[in-house]
This record gives sequence, C-alpha cells and structure tokens, in this order.
Amino acid sequence: MPERNAKGALRTSPPPRLALEMIDVNKWYGDYHALRDVNLNVAAGERIVVCGPSGSGKSTLIRCVNALEAHEGGRIVVEGVELSGDVRRIHEIRRETGMVFQQFNLFPHLTILENCALAPIHVLKTPRAEAERKAMAYLEKVRVADQAGKYPLQLSGGQQQRVAIARALCMSPKLMLFDEPTSALDPEMVKEVLDTMVELAEDGMTMVCVTHEMAFARQVADRVVFMDEGAIVEIDRPQAFFSGPRHPRARQFLGEIL
Repeated sequence: MPERNAKGALRTSPPPRLALEMIDVNKWYGDYHALRDVNLNVAAGERIVVCGPSGSGKSTLIRCVNALEAHEGGRIVVEGVELSGDVRRIHEIRRETGMVFQQFNLFPHLTILENCALAPIHVLKTPRAEAERKAMAYLEKVRVADQAGKYPLQLSGGQQQRVAIARALCMSPKLMLFDEPTSALDPEMVKEVLDTMVELAEDGMTMVCVTHEMAFARQVADRVVFMDEGAIVEIDRPQAFFSGPRHPRARQFLGEIL
C-alpha cells in the first residue's frame, strides 16, 4: 500500500537521479548526419543496451558521451556536468565514466597490474600502494588476478578484455560505457566477458552497452534502445521489445539476427 504522511497525503518518491541526459543531440561527419535529434535519459543504476544495424549511430552515440567524438548540436549532461568544449569539463566527465572498447587498448609494455594502476596514480594522484591494492581487488573481481604480473600479449583475448574492464573500474566510475566489447573476441571467449558484465550489472553499476549480444540484453537490460540511420526509433523493456517490436525496422532487425 502507498505510504501517507502525517496529513494523510500520499508520499511520493523523489525522481531517480539521472546519470546521463542526451537532449536533441546531433552529429555530422561532413554531409553525413550520424546522429539525428537523439534524446535519451539514463537513471543511476539503470542498464541500457543499444542495438541496431551497422552504421546506425550506436558507437557514435556512446563516444559522444565522453567527448571521444564532439557533438555539434543539443546537450549532453553526465552526472550533472554538461559536456562542452571546456577541457576541464571534459576531464571531469571522463573521471566519472569508464569506457571499454572493441579493442582492448592495453599498454603492451606494462604488466596487467601496471595497466590497471596507471590512471589512478597519474590522474587521481592515488598513492601507488593504494592504487595497486585496488587494482588487485578488481582483477580478482573479473577473475584474472593470477595474471597480474604478465604482459597483455601473454593473455587470451577474453582475459585482456576483462583486464580492460578492471582497468576502467579502477577509476571508480559512476557510469560504464561499453562499445561492442565482445565483437573482437573469438566465440568461445565471449561468454567469460559477458559473465563479467552481468556481475557488474547485478552490483548496480550504471551501464550503457552497445552490443549485438541479444541474450545479454534480455538478461541484463532495463531498457533496450534501437537505432536506425542515426536516430533512436524505439525504446522499450526487453520483454516487450523482443516479443513485439513496434517499429518495422526493429522487427526486420530482430528477424535477421534471432
């Protein structure tokens, strides 16, 4: 039953804190309109999966969030900070967001532990011993702590991607962005990375994930965002999206991949 206050009025819950707001966001590459009036709100603790055909703007959307690509219209607000050309704001937003790419982007000349501790030491000014303790804790979390003394090329692709996730977590992000994190992996390595991402979701991490792994979307997503030709054309809960997408392009897409 809804609770009432002392005067008998129904108590109302405060609206959820927004981790990400995208308001009428546009992006061009020359004459090519890559993002078209994108509007998306992500609440703290929410898990969003972005899907769609190749070239639909998925990766561009996620890269605009932390200014890896500059948006040219509209507003992007991350954890209350509006993204602009101000370098200080960009750095502030990047401190709040972790990013995991298709490629692992680990420094090959550094050990796994050094890769994970590097940014906290140099960006957050964390003492080395503390940064390494935290790095080991996250390497344990993603089940590669036994590889801490090795170099990236000594690890499998799945192990390297889990290290990349641990490295992002070492910055204590409030928002995690994943750009097709399993697309560069051999099929047998995909599950170990997805399992790690599922655990993050179960821990309550706010996530925006671009992926074609529809089983992951069914299991983890609070909402599925479907994009086509640079626009968001459908947003729905996974059960509704997979059982009966409203947009014809979404129906065609699911018919081809499921």
